[in-house]
Amino acid sequence: MILGRLNNKVQHTVGQLKNKISPGALILMYHRVAEVNSDPWSLCVTPKHFTEHLEILRQYGYPLHLQQLTKRLGDRQYINRSIVVTFDDGYADNFYHAKPLLEKYDIPATVFVTTGGIDQKCEFWWDELDRLLLQPVTLPDLLQLDINGRSYQWELGEATHYSEADRQRDRHWRISRKLRECPTLRHTLYRSLYQLLQFLSVNERSKLLDELAIWANAEPVGRSTHRSLSNEEILALESGGLIEIGGHTITHPFLSKLPIVSQRDEIQQSKNHLEEILGHLITSFSYPNGSYTTETTSIVKEAGFTCACSSIVGKVQQHSNFFLLPRFVVEDWDGETFAHWLSRFF
Repeated sequence: MILGRLNNKVQHTVGQLKNKISPGALILMYHRVAEVNSDPWSLCVTPKHFTEHLEILRQYGYPLHLQQLTKRLGDRQYINRSIVVTFDDGYADNFYHAKPLLEKYDIPATVFVTTGGIDQKCEFWWDELDRLLLQPVTLPDLLQLDINGRSYQWELGEATHYSEADRQRDRHWRISRKLRECPTLRHTLYRSLYQLLQFLSVNERSKLLDELAIWANAEPVGRSTHRSLSNEEILALESGGLIEIGGHTITHPFLSKLPIVSQRDEIQQSKNHLEEILGHLITSFSYPNGSYTTETTSIVKEAGFTCACSSIVGKVQQHSNFFLLPRFVVEDWDGETFAHWLSRFF
């Protein structure tokens, strides 16, 4: 026991020294700057906490555009203590909440946009599940769905009734927690349906979500708080030069699960769409769900992108692969927690 603790301390000290000697660069992954009443995937950072993050980033490192970082890597220039801010998916709050704060602190960012959501009133499918299942409405007791040729049935029991007080009680629940920690059968159902729907085709998933909405007697229009950027907002988001727009496919699939032809369509057509909107080349990409294969990275390169961000956890070093750049997910930490986390690297 004592020897184990000593070994842990030694490893921690060695890790800290390694970070101090060769800190490299950090790419931070955000998704949203917003306050919502349910966030099962920990996608949201509140405006207050995001403000604190930006203040701390200015103290700890040197914020750069993603393309600036890759250029320095290509030229073998100094990158230590460089920090890049990125956002995945393309939520509208990136324009309304994140951009004003980024401008205030003069910190550049890259926003990777899923083009299938542009100008749409529907939500991303994982948010639609949240809207239908985890909000304070009364649902039918029995749900029956046919998915991929199999019949499934769930009974909600007492969870058919879900009040605002219940929602407040469960607002900190995250899908990353263990199954036994689901506070109600609604949360168990959310987890089960996500696992069943995640690898389906867009059409199959949309059909099932339509069935689920009818079962839940829900409005067909999504929440304005969860919508994607519009054409005009994308143009406004990029204006001023502080924010770069990057590609993130059309439908946010698990690319590794798709045939090569479908991967190519998702990657190339989303790039073409963004270039039509913005009137210039798009050169940065991010793999949805962190999913890729060796063929995927080749397709991204062939499409004309010059770099791609992954979900691999780690620092960017001089030897990093331009098409598998590592990142760190940032959660809704207060400034003190964020500063403590950041201090581990610099």
